[in-house]
Amino acid sequence: MRLRMPRRLVLSLSVAVAVVTGTTALAAAADSGDAQERHNRDSATAQLLTKVARGTTWTQSAAPLDLQFDTFHPQGMLRVGDRYYMSSVEIIKATTPCNPACGGYDRTPGEGMGHLFEFDLAGNLLRDLKLKDGDAYHPGGIDYDGRYLWVPVAEYRPNSKAVVYKVDPATFRASAVMHVDDHIGGIVHDLKNKRLVGVSWGSRTFYTWNMDGRLKRTAKNPEQFTDFQDCDYLAEGKAACTGVASLNVGGQSFQLGAVSLLDLDSLTAINTIPVTALSAAGNSITRNPTWLQANGNALQLFSVPDDGKSTLLTYTTPALS
Repeated sequence: MRLRMPRRLVLSLSVAVAVVTGTTALAAAADSGDAQERHNRDSATAQLLTKVARGTTWTQSAAPLDLQFDTFHPQGMLRVGDRYYMSSVEIIKATTPCNPACGGYDRTPGEGMGHLFEFDLAGNLLRDLKLKDGDAYHPGGIDYDGRYLWVPVAEYRPNSKAVVYKVDPATFRASAVMHVDDHIGGIVHDLKNKRLVGVSWGSRTFYTWNMDGRLKRTAKNPEQFTDFQDCDYLAEGKAACTGVASLNVGGQSFQLGAVSLLDLDSLTAINTIPVTALSAAGNSITRNPTWLQANGNALQLFSVPDDGKSTLLTYTTPALS
């Protein structure tokens, strides 16, 4: 026997299905729009990074923004909408050199706590995710793939160990993806090749893994100009990396900052540019975390170069032809 639904119920179900279908379509369209917007920003940033030269000036273009919390020693930073995410290491007990080596390391592990901060455009702290795994408490450069934040947390010494986490910005909960037998100081989710790319202490070695954490490749970094501190994925298998070279010339020590456009396929720099601007405390503006974005035909660089009671600085280039 065939059952017949009342006409009102059929209409109600039809409306409900239409609403759900429409909502799903709108959500998918929004996600697609967000992805396209990010792709456009990333592509423009990558294109402008090929045009920056040694003589390009970086001019402070906004008043310093005081961050309303103790930032400790900032490491990596990115911006998602009206939120910033920044990793940092809180040092409770500093490492000390071992001579001879202790347990194969050149220094003791020290003690500390890793942090992933979320703060708003006014510099107010919104959330603080603490990250630590045994002696691993030093977060590095971070990345965002449109769904997860990627954060490496390593021991505060070279040739050590690290854990790579993915963090859901909605719940602000971390899930360990892999453990690595080296200090990983920065991570990038290479969306083009569906893999993770990491750098070691001082970015002397590149690592690539599949998304399950299986090692695919290691390569020595041919770039000797700077040690990458923070890298962010750009469209079409590129990354924007910043850092410093600590140099000694004529008995005088100084930090020479740099911005590099990295090709994640060949793991070589397409263009590396010195950045000589300094913070009020005398630190290179690329010493700690940075965030780069296109602003019309110019590049904007946001940085937190100083520790403790930090300020967010904004620098802009002239229009790049």
